[in-house]
Amino acid sequence: MRFLPRTLLARTFLLLALLVLLSTAAWLSLFRFIDSEPRARETAKLAASAVNLIRASLFAAAPEKRLGLFLEFSTREGVRLLPAESDDQVEPLPDSRFQALLQAELQERLGRHTRIGAAVNDIPGFWVSFRLDETDEDEYWLVLPRERASRDFARHWLSWSLLATVLALAMAWLIASRLSKPLKAMARSAASLGRGEMPAPLPEDGPEELGRLAHAFNTMAADLERHERDRSEVLAGISHDLRTPLTRLRLEAEMSVANDDARQGIVADIEQMEAVISQFMDYARAESGEPLQETDLATLLNGIAGRQASLGRPLSCDIADLPRLWLRPKAIIRAVTNLLDNAAKYGGGATDLSATAVNGQIHIEITDHGPGIPAAEIERMKRPFTRLENARTDASGTGLGLAIVERVARLHNGRLELLPNPGGGLIARLVLAA
Repeated sequence: MRFLPRTLLARTFLLLALLVLLSTAAWLSLFRFIDSEPRARETAKLAASAVNLIRASLFAAAPEKRLGLFLEFSTREGVRLLPAESDDQVEPLPDSRFQALLQAELQERLGRHTRIGAAVNDIPGFWVSFRLDETDEDEYWLVLPRERASRDFARHWLSWSLLATVLALAMAWLIASRLSKPLKAMARSAASLGRGEMPAPLPEDGPEELGRLAHAFNTMAADLERHERDRSEVLAGISHDLRTPLTRLRLEAEMSVANDDARQGIVADIEQMEAVISQFMDYARAESGEPLQETDLATLLNGIAGRQASLGRPLSCDIADLPRLWLRPKAIIRAVTNLLDNAAKYGGGATDLSATAVNGQIHIEITDHGPGIPAAEIERMKRPFTRLENARTDASGTGLGLAIVERVARLHNGRLELLPNPGGGLIARLVLAA
């Protein structure tokens, strides 16, 4: 099975081509079988007619003039007549159904003493023996062109068969391509939908089954777009409605709470609530309709590093010269900032930021020296609202940071890899297609 082609187009065409070739081979074999008997009968009839004509001529001629008659047939009619000798070396015809039918038909027409040969005394031809009558001991050879005793398909039959096969294979390719083309378009649209993009509606024409499948896919994509839009609107409304009272609470705390510790605690709680709201909004915007822009990724990452330095976070940068890419800059900034925030919270000190081009991909790595993530928990940590119950756990977080990065990576045909740091800690690698 591993030698079979992988695509539906190739497999369908291969099966149809095999069907066409087997059908053509069966048709040719059947035609050869059916055609052998009438062709043998026709060849035997022509040979018997020539023998009967010569036999009648020899009967009518005087014995002393028969030699001259032989020469006359040979020079004027192109028919060779030779007397048979007892020591003639006769090479039989090939053993085939056509040759067996031909010999049986000739013996029925000319008598049981009739012999047929492909060559006599190493002289090729279609040799047919005959006697003037059944009681005559003298035997003669009639030599006809060898093609009379062979059975080959005419060239026009072979040409038409080849043309029919080519046309059938072309039609098979057309059928296979018409089946696979809408499925390929649906696969591309599904991949776009998985990256958070809204694909163009699929054409709903063609066969009924494919049209219904395309209609169902278009309906699903439209429903997903509507749900995404409704979710973004709801989250935006919640953010707006919550931030206004939070702002009033902050002002009330600053103005009304006399105790500094209590006031700082209230302000910290309010800031934490605002951070949670911001993460919800970031998660909702991760697949929003930000357009692709040609971006200098190295400049973008250096800008992020500068903002981290202004926050007082120690960050070591190693950003190579990178090609300009078509990216969603805000989404990339959001993803890298989330990884840096996680490293600052749980990384236990210095954080490294690096970016390199590797085998047609861009690797953005954030390395920390914290407790890391167990290998069995890595995939679970990429899901929304998931946190570890260990040193990396922050009860004040929402568990959306890595989920946001994962969605941004998929949006750029990339992936998020969480790897153990050989020196202790975690390597968060954001892989983007170059």
